[in-house]
Amino acid sequence: MTSIILQIMTKSNHFPDSAYFKQRLARADFLKDPFEVAQKTLLGAYLCTMIEGHLTVGKITELEVYTGGKDKASHTYQNKRTPRTQPIFKAGGHAYIFLVYGMYHQFCVVVCEENNPCCILIRAVEPVLGIDSMQERRKMKHVKNLTTGPAKVCQAFGITRELSGIDLLTGPIWICPKTDSIQEDDIISTPRIGVDYAEEYAHKKWRFLLKDNPFVSKK
Repeated sequence: MTSIILQIMTKSNHFPDSAYFKQRLARADFLKDPFEVAQKTLLGAYLCTMIEGHLTVGKITELEVYTGGKDKASHTYQNKRTPRTQPIFKAGGHAYIFLVYGMYHQFCVVVCEENNPCCILIRAVEPVLGIDSMQERRKMKHVKNLTTGPAKVCQAFGITRELSGIDLLTGPIWICPKTDSIQEDDIISTPRIGVDYAEEYAHKKWRFLLKDNPFVSKK
């Protein structure tokens, strides 16, 4: 039943089998301009985890760019370095995971070269493999709302802050290359969500999502 629902909601997308998802993006894929990585590399690629022996895979449908430095919405605004934000200062291709309200995990992909603290928040994915595990972790059956928000993604994929700082090239979280070509017309950009405090940076259209995909947090 789950696979039927997914086919209806995603216009019968055809995903590769599980062997394909052993592939990982290379370090060089993360060491580019953060907006290029977000729109050309990560959007439409696959978030994968192997947690407690369970493979979960989802197509990345929504993300947000955070550039550090002058970005008033970033945890590394003015290049602030703390024990929590230390992973963002690593070379691109590492994980930055943090808590919101002391209970909700959120997962970011670190990008750019070392000591240039930029990251990309994964806000939503389209479930592909391991849906039963996602449902069990989320304690819900409805696929439509399973991974349509950053905290939902982390819960469904077993991602917790204990994994913050891991290398996505070797660790239990990784990004598998996309299988579909994403064109500029396939992408919608909007202001980021929940950053009203960031003054002029609250209005930057640095949230990117796949047009017409139902698995996004908000339209």
